[in-house]
Amino acid sequence: MALSEYFETHQGTGVLATADHEGRVNAAVYARPHFMEDDTIAFIMRDRLTHSNLQANPHATYLFMEKGPGYQGKRLYLKKVREERETELLYQLKRRHYNSDRDGDNEPKFLVFFKLDHVLPLVTPKEKQVATDA
Repeated sequence: MALSEYFETHQGTGVLATADHEGRVNAAVYARPHFMEDDTIAFIMRDRLTHSNLQANPHATYLFMEKGPGYQGKRLYLKKVREERETELLYQLKRRHYNSDRDGDNEPKFLVFFKLDHVLPLVTPKEKQVATDA
């Protein structure tokens, strides 16, 4: 199953982890990723700590835990390659549509694109764990 199909067919909770230039880690709840035609993965984000960290350190990990019993899911190891601010594509990709004036949602939004370095299951058996340089 393609990764894009996996995320279309599974519900769950996602967490995007980033670190600043000194290695201080942040984790934030994020929606499922968007899979782009150029094989990048994109997330919509506001100009908060996650976005700030990515300006100094392009590496991130997205952890997705499937809804249901047990510990099923994916870990995506990512590297930021570019971003766009307030573009038409960003608004086309938004899954939640609401009146921004009503909700006070006037903060700048960014569409941040990542290259996928590698994927691991949520829980990896000890004999399959390997060190990576990603």
